[in-house]
Amino acid sequence: MIAVIQRASEASVKIEGKIKAEIGTGLLILLGIEEADGQEDIAWLSKKIVNLRIFPDENGVMNKSLLDIGGEILLISQFTLHASTKKGNRPSYIKAAKPDIAIPLYEKMISALETELGKPIGTGEFGADMKIALVNDGPVTILMDSQNKV
Repeated sequence: MIAVIQRASEASVKIEGKIKAEIGTGLLILLGIEEADGQEDIAWLSKKIVNLRIFPDENGVMNKSLLDIGGEILLISQFTLHASTKKGNRPSYIKAAKPDIAIPLYEKMISALETELGKPIGTGEFGADMKIALVNDGPVTILMDSQNKV
């Protein structure tokens, strides 16, 4: 499971011109799911995300977590994170999980993040054509891959 985590002062997702979800201060997370991912990846990644100390403390040092600041999450599924560009100029998405595997894992990730955060999160819609707006605060962008835990 790959997550691109972006610290946001605001973010939103539109589907067919209508806002599906929006957040204030928090994290916009783009999530790529592959066939090999499972519950262990979800548990590790969700816990790590809400506890990442990437928000400024009173001295301006990145020392506070999403939990510390009461921040929000906007989670967007994005299979293109698993693009392989090794051959030619057209990316291959062979590693990305098919919908029958990816959708249940995406839904479990939503549930795990809500449990870890202690409140509902905003989401996109799996497989939809989405327009994402982000004010990246910092900018701070972190890439996490559950296959590289150690």
